[in-house]
Amino acid sequence: MKIPANLSRRRVLAGGLGVAGALGVAGSGLLGTAFADTSEAGRVSLNGWPVVPEVPSFPVEGSDLTVAVLPGDVATTLLHCARRFCYELGGSLAPGDITGHTTDRAVAAGYESNHLSGTAITIRQSAYPLGAAGGFFPQELVVVRDILAECEGVVRWGGDLSPVKESHLQIDVPPGDERLRRVAAKIAGWRLEPGAGAGGDLDPFTEPRRATARLLERVQRRAR
Repeated sequence: MKIPANLSRRRVLAGGLGVAGALGVAGSGLLGTAFADTSEAGRVSLNGWPVVPEVPSFPVEGSDLTVAVLPGDVATTLLHCARRFCYELGGSLAPGDITGHTTDRAVAAGYESNHLSGTAITIRQSAYPLGAAGGFFPQELVVVRDILAECEGVVRWGGDLSPVKESHLQIDVPPGDERLRRVAAKIAGWRLEPGAGAGGDLDPFTEPRRATARLLERVQRRAR
């Protein structure tokens, strides 16, 4: 089920929030350049995945864009999240709206180091910048929470991190974690079932799905 989205209004609101968010970030000393403080002498990103010099780019279904992410279960999972964002949160992605792997170690928040390992993406960072909360309407948040629930906690949303960054999604389990393998296999299986998965005939507003999403939200927000 796709929700209606008033994109022009949301973008106006997001622009205002971006200004307010930037002021808030400045007040907290977060503006300016920081460098990714990863463990093991910079060999891993904050979520424990090895920093890599390059990764392949994959097409993002529902758009004309590609994004560079770590191949395998990471790519399967993050691309599923990106597909649902495209299909259900309205509007088409423009060039530069989705970013993944980088070799630039300059970060404004520690979790942004996860881009160095190809285990994080951002979607519409200009609309949902670092430090700006409240960029999604309530019905859009239901979809965001449903996407996270489908991923069974192996994906973390920047709206639950500190400082907040609502355009950010990251793998939130270490390499070799069985949960990621299980979720990726589930997502891959959906692509063989008509009407399943991103773009399919699902309804994130049904009470069973919302209850599952609320439970995960409580867990992930406590771990903020």
